[in-house]
Amino acid sequence: MDVSGPGPTDEELAARAAAGDESAFEAIVTRYQSRVFRLAWRLTANEGDAADVLQETFLQVYRKLGTFRGDSRFGTWLYRIATNAALMHRRARSRRPAEPLESFLPRFDEDGLHAATPAELQAAAGVEHRLDRRRLAEKAIAAIGRLPDTYREAFVLRDLEEMTTAQVADVLGLEPPAVRQRVHRARMMLRGYLGALSGVKA
Repeated sequence: MDVSGPGPTDEELAARAAAGDESAFEAIVTRYQSRVFRLAWRLTANEGDAADVLQETFLQVYRKLGTFRGDSRFGTWLYRIATNAALMHRRARSRRPAEPLESFLPRFDEDGLHAATPAELQAAAGVEHRLDRRRLAEKAIAAIGRLPDTYREAFVLRDLEEMTTAQVADVLGLEPPAVRQRVHRARMMLRGYLGALSGVKA
């Protein structure tokens, strides 16, 4: 993840900021703040929490600039800090957990066949055409907030932030196959949940 545009690269700005150039750090904040806020909001599902995560992220970035060695892109390094900050914030809130989405995963019978009928499967696949799109979007956002942390982080980074599997693996400290597995499972949970909204069981 690199949003460097015309002018200094992220890595150049990071080096200057680490050396005490306040304007370079301000440029980093300007370059990334909207993206970090969006990521934080998607991971916490709460605007107020996202604002807290945004502040905590850049505070940590400022403190840790001297530790950035360029082993990965600066943007990936920053996203790792933001993702961890969002996760810690969620845990610190100690909210009453919502009903998890694991129950919406596909069900299979003893022969390994999908328990749903072909008609049910077809209906679930086309759920977005039967629900009001705005309501579907609202429900989808709420559902993402109910995904277990393990799956939500991978899904948000891969499908919503549109990072590559390799970039997500770098951010989360995982191997690419693990990222693909988590994203796939998150997609299945969300699809099952949204299908249930239209009265279709997965």
